[in-house]
Amino acid sequence: MLRWTEGYLERKGDERPRLSAEWLLCNVTGLSRVQVYMDFDRPLMRDELDRMHQAVVRRGRGEPLQYVTGEMPFRHIVLRCEEGVLIPRPETEILVDAALEGVDAAPMTFPPVMGEMPDHEPSEGEGPDAGEASGTGDESEVDDGGEAGGEVRGEPRQILPAGCRVLEVGTGTGCIALSIAGERPGTRVVATDLSPKAIALATRNRDALSLQDAVTIVECDLASGVDRELMGTFSVLVSNPPYIPTKVLANEVPSEVRDHEPALALDGGEDGLDVFRRLLEFAPKALAPGGMFCVELYEGSLDDAAALARETGEWESVEVREDLTHRPRVLVCRLARRES
Repeated sequence: MLRWTEGYLERKGDERPRLSAEWLLCNVTGLSRVQVYMDFDRPLMRDELDRMHQAVVRRGRGEPLQYVTGEMPFRHIVLRCEEGVLIPRPETEILVDAALEGVDAAPMTFPPVMGEMPDHEPSEGEGPDAGEASGTGDESEVDDGGEAGGEVRGEPRQILPAGCRVLEVGTGTGCIALSIAGERPGTRVVATDLSPKAIALATRNRDALSLQDAVTIVECDLASGVDRELMGTFSVLVSNPPYIPTKVLANEVPSEVRDHEPALALDGGEDGLDVFRRLLEFAPKALAPGGMFCVELYEGSLDDAAALARETGEWESVEVREDLTHRPRVLVCRLARRES
């Protein structure tokens, strides 16, 4: 089965047919790669053959492996992946490393703050009004974070305890938010996304990792659904926004990505910086003094992005970092500390 699948996928143009064949066979049998090689003489059961056939056909049509198998390892966790939500990339692990530096450098003494809704039913005359409690109150009161007036959906509000706070914009599968929360216990993460599919998937991934108490997930544009009381209290703002320039997406990105992954999570506009500009304007409002803004961007856009950040005069430092292939990938900006 391994040899046949490798040959079939090679004829279909798979760039790494052996790896794809191994991944599919492991997924279908529930075996590790080592176990597959140790059990070459084990016949496949009928249901395994059927599922393997379906998986090979899907992969042969160019569907990403992560969608076919339904999962993707990322750092120290395994995430569910589904069509309609961006697949995590290894280079994004560098973005997480940068965000963790900001977490490690942050004070852990922030006081508790009202988050997204009280975790009890307010009595008459207590707590927010009905509009605020439903999460569909007047968006125009939020400083910025997104287009005012749009529908915002989230979870029941809760008290955010004392501790370092991180805001992630555009969470997708939740890979960044869940890695930060899992690797730095005690950190409180608020993660947002505009896509209902992404919100649902990130929520399932979070619950599977038992990180409900550490990660709050909000459906909104940028950060328009994040409680305004939290603005100015985040130690880190991290984002992997859509950043591929439109022409690059149309002409240079592999069809496996372009035809299957959501354009909403890929297309960054003419220069790839459409969403970045909004984040750059919003970041100083969200961050505490000395806070860190970490964003993943297209390699050809990093110099322009760094120049835009320096022009604002808001940042104490602006740094471009390379990914695992030594290409510029992550912009790290540290907010100046305000004078007392």
